Amino acid sequence: MNFCQPLYNHLFKGKQKRKMDKEDKRRRYFVVGSVYLEVVTPLFQQKLEEKYKGLNFRCLKDFLDNEAVIHILFHLRNRNAWCCIDKANCTNQRALPLNHHQWKQLYAENPGPGIHNRFCKYTANSVKPEDLDLSLCGLILYNCCNLGQLDREAVHILRRNKNDYLSHNTTCGITSDEYDPLMDELKTNILQLDHTKEDELVKIQRRPLDDSLCNKYTTILLDIHEILEKIDTKIDLSTNQILDTVNMNTARLTAKIEELMQRVVCQNYRGKFDKQEIKDQLIQPYELGQPIFTLHHEINLTSVVGNDSVVTDIVMMDDGKLVMCLPLQRRLLICNTDGSQVNSIDVQGRPGSVTAVNNYTVAVTLCYSDQIDMYDIHNTLKLKSIAVPGWLWWYSGITTIKNKLVVCGDNRLQIIDHQTGEVVQRVQTDCGPGRLHASGDRIFYCDCSANHKFNHINKKLHWYSYTDDRHQTLTLPSPPKSMTTLQDGSLYVWCAGGSIQHMSSDGKQFKSVSTKGLQNLEYTLMSYNLKQRKLIIKHEREDNRCIFNVFYEE
Repeated sequence: MNFCQPLYNHLFKGKQKRKMDKEDKRRRYFVVGSVYLEVVTPLFQQKLEEKYKGLNFRCLKDFLDNEAVIHILFHLRNRNAWCCIDKANCTNQRALPLNHHQWKQLYAENPGPGIHNRFCKYTANSVKPEDLDLSLCGLILYNCCNLGQLDREAVHILRRNKNDYLSHNTTCGITSDEYDPLMDELKTNILQLDHTKEDELVKIQRRPLDDSLCNKYTTILLDIHEILEKIDTKIDLSTNQILDTVNMNTARLTAKIEELMQRVVCQNYRGKFDKQEIKDQLIQPYELGQPIFTLHHEINLTSVVGNDSVVTDIVMMDDGKLVMCLPLQRRLLICNTDGSQVNSIDVQGRPGSVTAVNNYTVAVTLCYSDQIDMYDIHNTLKLKSIAVPGWLWWYSGITTIKNKLVVCGDNRLQIIDHQTGEVVQRVQTDCGPGRLHASGDRIFYCDCSANHKFNHINKKLHWYSYTDDRHQTLTLPSPPKSMTTLQDGSLYVWCAGGSIQHMSSDGKQFKSVSTKGLQNLEYTLMSYNLKQRKLIIKHEREDNRCIFNVFYEE
């Protein structure tokens, strides 16, 4: 008997299983890619044609030459650029979703004298809907066509899933856990746009893997132009190099991109070291209580919010946008830190607390509800609802840690995967937690129990360490009510009675803040943003005006 045979059989079976798993992932990728290229793309092109013809435009070129359309697209491509005539509606986008290649496909600059980089200097090219890929066609549909709410949301979700699962997926595989909910979402939103597509979707889902077609689809689906645009402009890429890269098979394409990116990294870091401009230096810790901020200006939103409204939470996003909860008015209020560009999102419920999920998405708790809602604040669009076990209180609080949501429960913290909606962890606490705030690997919370046997219990600030599963507390001069993290990891904690305590990053020490404007504050909400290096404060006033103070870091 060959004693090596069982081991050989085990290894062979393991290798075969891994090969089959890889092929299954690749087939799922192929099916999803086929749906996008064979169903979604022509559907978007058809919808775009219906929309511009419904507005009495003879062709796509005429539609793109319309002043309102070119104005929108110009600002989706350019930042810090002002228009010849419609300056009042010029906007600076947080991101520029229209890349250089797409803009050149749509528009050509007029020759002759004049100020360049103004939208009136451009004329549309003679393009047809079938010339546009899914990303560009969907972008125009979403931003320039008057879609109904459900259709607009369907376009948004289809474009988002294409980016998440195909455009940047260099592994060219989709797991079984991702596949079923993804296909359900694709089917729902495709049928929203065209209810006749169900049979076509069923046929695609049953097809076997076609390697050659899969390679072709992969090359089309990867956003090669977007990837190349992110590469440092110091690297000289000729037109022939770009065309060669676009026509590569999957393996060569990935290798080429990695090679180019390595060259960029080497060049960038060599230049930074030469100029001694490395920005990732260790941040010097603050001395507790030292002056850090200076009051820069006030925002008066009384005319927008009203004298009798209540603001229960506020968050400052990375682009400086402020998002605040107005539960009595059942809406989220959005504006810049100077009070301009005020917008709002109607909420089906009373928004209690808000947290940033990423640069453009917030998650909101609904008071006395078992639901969390997520919103795209740039497009004022509701993305999804997540059911939460148990009721959420008025002051429950919500925060994020390790790309997960955290909400309160009855003597527990609930950590939720916002992508799947599942509660991935429940953490028992010694009190009723409220006013959540996450910093690093710690979740801070106050004791919001209805009754306290001893007054000193309520003066404790609690936190849970996510990495080592430990609970700690620090007793403050008076009950803590809200908190925010500064750039060195230390915290500002507002306590009942009006003081702000500056707490060390290790949670062992604190000292009162004496900065002008940060003393004797009643019912205060705070939010600090590291990228903006600004602190926003909202506190109660005797005249009930809705005033926010914006502090700049010294």
